Amino acid sequence: MSPVKAAAAKFADVKEMPFERALKELEQIVGRLERGDVELEESISIYERGEALKEHCDRLLKAAEAKVERLTFGADGAPKGTQPFDPEA
Repeated sequence: MSPVKAAAAKFADVKEMPFERALKELEQIVGRLERGDVELEESISIYERGEALKEHCDRLLKAAEAKVERLTFGADGAPKGTQPFDPEA
């Protein structure tokens, strides 16, 4: 089993988390790692969980972004439809 799949299986509960909860836990992990108040083995373990949380948050954000649409307007200023959101536009 690849390391990515092994980590995903190890942290299966992450897949069910709402975005806000996953982000909050990720922020807590980053804070603990930045402070350096965890021992090496625990820091490795929480780092791996942080990676799983980050990937989960990225997936949820991409899914939400795909659902966002931008209104388009005709020459008269009236709405004429929608098109997919493009953050670069």
